[in-house]
Amino acid sequence: MAKVKTSFFCQNCGYESAKWLGKCPSCNEWNSFVEEVVQKEQAGNGWKPTEQARSNKPVSLAEITADQETRIPCPDKEFNRVLGGGLVAGSLVLIGGEPGVGKSTLMLQVGVSLKGKKCLYVSGEESNQQIKMRADRMKVQATDFLILAETATQNIFQQVEQAKPDLLIIDSIQTLHSAAIDSAPGSVSQVKHCAGEMLKYAKESGTPVLLIGHITKDGSIAGPKILEHMVDTVLQFEGDRNLAYRILRTTKNRFGSTSEIGIYEMRGSGLREVSNPSEILISNREEPLSGVAIGASMEGNRPLLIEIQSLVSTANYGTPQRSSTGYDAKRLNMLLAVLEKRGGYRLGIEDVFLNIAGGIKVDDPAMDLAVCVSLISSFQEIPVPEDICFAAEVGLGGEIRAVSRIESRISEAEKLGFKQVYISKFSQKNISKKDFKIEIKTFAKLSVVCKTLF
Repeated sequence: MAKVKTSFFCQNCGYESAKWLGKCPSCNEWNSFVEEVVQKEQAGNGWKPTEQARSNKPVSLAEITADQETRIPCPDKEFNRVLGGGLVAGSLVLIGGEPGVGKSTLMLQVGVSLKGKKCLYVSGEESNQQIKMRADRMKVQATDFLILAETATQNIFQQVEQAKPDLLIIDSIQTLHSAAIDSAPGSVSQVKHCAGEMLKYAKESGTPVLLIGHITKDGSIAGPKILEHMVDTVLQFEGDRNLAYRILRTTKNRFGSTSEIGIYEMRGSGLREVSNPSEILISNREEPLSGVAIGASMEGNRPLLIEIQSLVSTANYGTPQRSSTGYDAKRLNMLLAVLEKRGGYRLGIEDVFLNIAGGIKVDDPAMDLAVCVSLISSFQEIPVPEDICFAAEVGLGGEIRAVSRIESRISEAEKLGFKQVYISKFSQKNISKKDFKIEIKTFAKLSVVCKTLF
């Protein structure tokens, strides 16, 4: 009988050690090592290409032709945007998100929408009947959409060789197991080995593979960190269960930008694409309210107009509170210090609450001016006119600094009916005011903006 070989794996980053360690030398995590059985790979396991394997040879950089990669465009425009223009042939895409956020629904919609392409949906979590019930609820039908309820990679690749799909969807990578590894499904060695088999299949067959992955309580992809290094694209599907909107965000993309987002609305009939997210991020009001300002942000190539809501009230319990939802708390403290030092507003003894409407998270410096105006508006109980938009960064000296892509921000504000836009004086050299009907006002100091509005 062959001797059983075991190794210790870090459950956080996948670091392998011959003995148990209290602290991982790779990620510095404590008590994360778990013993797993490792067995040498047997013949007949995993993906084996039907064609004769190529023998790669070194090629000069000058001899390589940079051809445009082959992409499969999806009817879903939001999904196309985050991928950079569609699914690249032979790419491996990982989609992570919380339970119930809609990962399986999104993959089902993407697979069914590809007309003329054969899609194989491998489910390790749901039965064929459960997927059929979801498809009936979404009112979608497709003859080229094949469903396979299987978790063993050997059986999956046998069906793949027979079906020869144009797209392979795995739901989820944590449920797969290979006979070449003796550890349980979802363990570090199983996830790493199964992902490696899928990567080998995708690259050698030229078929795009979509992997659904679980996430940990910290919000990161579950399993070893090497899983994110192996794949070509990592997508994060975010959403608050109390809100109907979902955001598909790119955190890694070898074939496009990592700053794009796609926005969906969750309905009973599935996910609906939101083509104009600025309308859902600005709430309707019957009368002007203090503490509300509209800022122009950029997510990749897409301009978004976002509503900033602030509440400044007297601190009755000694230590003032500082709370922000969807905005960096440290940047909020910095802007409060600028307003107190450069603007003369005594905000150090006030409770400050800041909220980004719509449940979206913002880290664009161009929102600084809108945040400052919102805070002063609430502090002085003076509403900001509803037809004014802001797009500028605020420096530590109280200066108004220029931001990138200012023309796109102004165009979005003009499209949504705003009459004025406040920007930095140093941005005007990059724009032509004749091209816009909206009134563009430029400022160099935060104090001048405050005097103009309040």
